[in-house]
Amino acid sequence: MLENLGTMVEDTKAKFLLFAGILLAISGTLGNSLEIEPFHNLFYIFAWWAYIFLIDALIYRMKGDSLIVSRMDEFWYLAIWSVFIWFLFELANLRLENWHYMYLPSDRSLRLTGYFLAYATVLPGIFETTELLAAAGLFKNARIIPLRVTPGLINALLAAGAAALILPLALPRYFFALIWVAFTLLLEPINYRLGLRTLLRDLEEGNPRKLYQLLSGGVICGFLWEFWNFKAGAKWIYTVPLVGNLKLFEMPVAGYIGFPVFAVECYAMYNFISYLRRGRTWEENSQEPLPELNPAAWLRISAAILLFIVYYITPNAIDTHTVWLYIASF
Repeated sequence: MLENLGTMVEDTKAKFLLFAGILLAISGTLGNSLEIEPFHNLFYIFAWWAYIFLIDALIYRMKGDSLIVSRMDEFWYLAIWSVFIWFLFELANLRLENWHYMYLPSDRSLRLTGYFLAYATVLPGIFETTELLAAAGLFKNARIIPLRVTPGLINALLAAGAAALILPLALPRYFFALIWVAFTLLLEPINYRLGLRTLLRDLEEGNPRKLYQLLSGGVICGFLWEFWNFKAGAKWIYTVPLVGNLKLFEMPVAGYIGFPVFAVECYAMYNFISYLRRGRTWEENSQEPLPELNPAAWLRISAAILLFIVYYITPNAIDTHTVWLYIASF
């Protein structure tokens, strides 16, 4: 009886998501085409939330379980930390100067709302797309020769990750691209040692499915990021050195290489953050805490303080250094 009731509730939530996604997609697309505000300026936000709602409903239809319908608490955690993770890259961009924002609303409250709504879609967009590919059976039978994970490999990855994090900040003109692999190289071995979910352990078992799905999801999301940004009123533009002038939308073609590896990086970063919740994370059947993990209270408090600090300083930094052009509020 209770199981049937739970299924009915989830079915209703899935229908609501489908309706909300369709409504956002239609209103956003029509409003953008007719240059009606706020749909034109904020089209990117409408498009991404429509996409997330629609594919979550589709995933639920395909396998009877999805992130928003079945694991709503995990979705909220994901959205909160998605903003934090992207803010870290915004802070790095103060040094890299690889992108700038144009035509943002001059009204600060509207602009801040836009930042948080837009950046909250980064991780959900990647992971929903990854889960959709998994539900469709993509790479289901993929196998490789098991990777031998040795202490030497772990130490080499840690050293490479540290270098990939330092070099872009020290010499951004030549090493800017390394920022998109730095956290993968640095955190995958740490996650492995902590006993968290990690692609290294998957590869050690000869299972590359999650890696391939993340890379593919990154390609899809990268195209959508650039396409919807190109169509929106408020947008980012690139000032990336050494990659040439051949572009697809606003992004130099060579830059599309970064999207699949960025998806992997987000996975490593969020798995690392999951240590604060004893390994609980967004993936299906991963909501039970790992018994061997027991983060200290001071660590959780420190993480909360860091989250608040980054939330506070980054929007001001973006406004001051990264936004090139404001428009009158609509």
